[in-house]
Amino acid sequence: MNNIRELLLKKLNEQFSSAIESLNNFRDETTIIIKKEYLISVCTFLRDDTELAFDSLRDVTAVDYSGFLQNQPPHDHDISVPEKIQQQLDTRFQIVYNVYSMKNNFRIRLKVKLNEDEKIATVSTVWKSANWYEREVYDMFGITFDGHPDMRRMYLPEEFQFHPLRKEFPLMGIPGSLPLPKH
Repeated sequence: MNNIRELLLKKLNEQFSSAIESLNNFRDETTIIIKKEYLISVCTFLRDDTELAFDSLRDVTAVDYSGFLQNQPPHDHDISVPEKIQQQLDTRFQIVYNVYSMKNNFRIRLKVKLNEDEKIATVSTVWKSANWYEREVYDMFGITFDGHPDMRRMYLPEEFQFHPLRKEFPLMGIPGSLPLPKH
């Protein structure tokens, strides 16, 4: 497995060295943060390269980091967040793509940082499975994917104004915002 990781990193550094913001290997998992403008070209390369063959997008999700660094729990000791971590959390959202190579039995995690009200290109042109995953992210976080063939809500009604997985959404919901079914 390490050979495929080394091959992946070598090829990405050759083709997209300016696209990579950071790279992390932890517990045999590889996470690569790439710049938003390179998303489609990196994903297309990962899919089309015959040695790497990342032919399966297994999941797309998002993480809302708003207030993450400001709301740390109190500690008895003075703990500071390393600058490397702070730089990774300098935007509100991170879009997370779990990509798998069946040929190599190897999985990577791609992340793209996104500010509030920014849009991101759809990867449904690269992997068709992104269609429903991106719709779910839109429904839950309000993140819009440019070029998506069917960008509409998946679980909640179109007229619902909120996105439940954003940090500002109350844990108990908004009373009266959504009529519940009667028994």
